[in-house]
Amino acid sequence: MLIARDWKEYELLDAGHGEKLERWGEIILRRPDPQAIWPPTRDARFWKQADAVYRRSESGGGRWEHARSVPKQWMVSYRNLKFHVEPTGFKHTGLFPEQAVNWDWMGDLVRQADRTIRVLNLFAYTGGATVALAEAGADVCHVDAAKRMVARAKENVSLSGLGSRPVRYITDDVMKFIQREGRRGTQYDAIVMDPPTYGRGPTGELWKLEDTLYDLMKSCTELLSGKPLFFLVNSYTTAFSPIVAANMLKSLVKSTHGGTVTCGELALPIACSDMVLPCGAYGRWTAETNG
Repeated sequence: MLIARDWKEYELLDAGHGEKLERWGEIILRRPDPQAIWPPTRDARFWKQADAVYRRSESGGGRWEHARSVPKQWMVSYRNLKFHVEPTGFKHTGLFPEQAVNWDWMGDLVRQADRTIRVLNLFAYTGGATVALAEAGADVCHVDAAKRMVARAKENVSLSGLGSRPVRYITDDVMKFIQREGRRGTQYDAIVMDPPTYGRGPTGELWKLEDTLYDLMKSCTELLSGKPLFFLVNSYTTAFSPIVAANMLKSLVKSTHGGTVTCGELALPIACSDMVLPCGAYGRWTAETNG
């Protein structure tokens, strides 16, 4: 298990009864989390410090209720990286803080390489990995089907002072983009993907994880250069075992390029206890023998 312990401007204050209480900079948010099925450690008075609470709707979705004035968006930092936080109608904030352990891992590999590393970031959302990779010196191709998320990623790159870095922003269906890159003969030294359980492309293309992931990873493997550096797969699908990611990486990448495959869960420490909140699965392949 990889635990993101190095945040200073984010903190998971408590979790339980299907919710989590988080500090994002100076703003405290309370929102649902289906993994937190145990009782909270702190009492109800502690939880009432939330500046905004996300309430689910019986008809789907939900809304934020504000106890105090909360800006539409604000900034948080992780090391030298800066990101906008913006609570959305789907409970998300535009950032997944548990991914910081992957940002550090990828950034270290890129910095240690004796060459420019070309990275393909798929289902790239608001660009957490893109910002970290650009800061480390990589050339990044950022791909997401949602135009608004791609625009936010560009904002985050600029917010971190990296606007002049070689980042290509693509709004497209991921599988179609990969197929075109294959026909072009484009190659990448590293690939990052964070596929959703379900999704649709810009023109309605249907994505379903268990039906599509292997074919996508196979197509991505064909884009790897002759000297690849890493391949990272993340998943927030509850039923998706990290062993599945590891097995596919062994079959598709390690079988051809050697290297090391590791897998496990991502988690955030709960500040008021010795517990952690599970936050998804990962699988990593790296050419480095130490994984």
